[in-house]
Amino acid sequence: QVQLQESGPGLVKPSETISLTCTVSGGTITANFFYWGWIRQPPGKDKEWMGAIDYSGKTYYSPTLTGRITISRDTSKNQFTLQLTSATPEDTAVYYCAPTNSYDYYDVREYGSWGQGTQVTVSS
Repeated sequence: QVQLQESGPGLVKPSETISLTCTVSGGTITANFFYWGWIRQPPGKDKEWMGAIDYSGKTYYSPTLTGRITISRDTSKNQFTLQLTSATPEDTAVYYCAPTNSYDYYDVREYGSWGQGTQVTVSS
């Protein structure tokens, strides 16, 4: 069974970049027709789809984050990464990575095998 684990700094200063890595085990990020997504949940709010990278390396981003977000991958390590620039306190959230094989990759309800999540706080 595929398992995912998020890692990265838990505290980021305003204007800096949030950088997170998702390590995948029990499956490969190049498996056909899979999308590997980043989702976040700010305190007291619903989960928000941020973006995804598919099995071929193509990326998809939420329109609300375009210009700030980059998702990339390292197939040799079976990892994919999130970079979110110009962080503000509004980016404070629990960040998750998860896979889906649904074409509705922008819908958080389509994701399964969630990582445990990692808290990121943006504060000076």
